[in-house]
Amino acid sequence: MLKNIPIRLRAILVGTLIIVAFSMLTYNITKHITIGVIADLISGLAVIGIAVLMFPLFNSAENKRINYIYLYSKIIEGILMIIGGVLILSPTLVGFRSVIYENIHVYFFIMGALFLYILLYRIRAIPRFISIWGICASVMLFIMIIIKLLGIRIDILDILLLPIVLNEFFLAFWLIIKGFNEHTSAASRKIINLKQQ
Repeated sequence: MLKNIPIRLRAILVGTLIIVAFSMLTYNITKHITIGVIADLISGLAVIGIAVLMFPLFNSAENKRINYIYLYSKIIEGILMIIGGVLILSPTLVGFRSVIYENIHVYFFIMGALFLYILLYRIRAIPRFISIWGICASVMLFIMIIIKLLGIRIDILDILLLPIVLNEFFLAFWLIIKGFNEHTSAASRKIINLKQQ
């Protein structure tokens, strides 16, 4: 079923889900329990949905191993977000939501983002500057996390989060407006039997 989604629609869906995934920030902003729970659940499902939609496009023989790592990292990331949403329901457990996002989720987010952009680069699905930007931004975010783990607290380090956020939104709007490159590798197109109609 997922293999039969036209490539243009696939790009629009992925771009939309990338934006939807950021709704997990809703609870941090509003502190509204019901909205926060719903937003985290939707965000978690959106993250998983992105990987599931991209899986057939990436699943060529040379990309299979990386593709599975990408898929599993996004599934775990999505599940962690859903768990975070459930924790909002309990006043005694809501504090663990921050623990999950700051100490566990972030690593799966970085891993998923890094492998996504590596795969996008390899199949030439988007302009390579977006993929390179995403790879560099993922590495910068990882460096920021490691520095913080070492106990170094410098507020300006938080600016290293900005490149990945901007990149994700840029990618999302690119996919919605432009779609995947016409030069997306023939092998990837063949895998999902997608032909421009």
